Amino acid sequence: MGELGASIPLEAVLAFVGIIILFFSIIVVSLWAKLNKLRKRYERMLNGAEAVNVEQILIDLQQKLNDQEARNDEIDEKIKQIRQHMRHMKSHIGFCRYNAFAERGSDLSFSIAILDDQRDGVVLTGIHSREQTYMYAKPIEQGQSKYTLSPEEIEAINRCGLKV
Repeated sequence: MGELGASIPLEAVLAFVGIIILFFSIIVVSLWAKLNKLRKRYERMLNGAEAVNVEQILIDLQQKLNDQEARNDEIDEKIKQIRQHMRHMKSHIGFCRYNAFAERGSDLSFSIAILDDQRDGVVLTGIHSREQTYMYAKPIEQGQSKYTLSPEEIEAINRCGLKV
């Protein structure tokens, strides 16, 4: 077996290894210094040595979030209550104008239906003649009345726009 090349002196190998160790030592010291600098900045930031205390800011933000969620729950409950009240508001209005006496007069008589979402409310009717006007009110429950409704009153109820 022959030699492939001349042998490298041991001193050269040791010198090369020493240079590599020195190079890596310099890198380790440099990284250690940077790490210490970052650690100090991190501790100052968390402890509030500077103007900002991140831990306290996070605690405050969490508290504000919890307060906001509680407030949202209150608002949701109030909205439910308002919607419940709105179902019983008499906000649907139907109007029918007509001539109660076809042989004379004009269409000054009227029927007004004022209902809520459940079709509960009242029908007001005004019968106008040359000498007098008579007003009638009939309670309405689920679109019906225990009193007989005229065709005009039924028309006023239907004009409220509620489905049967």
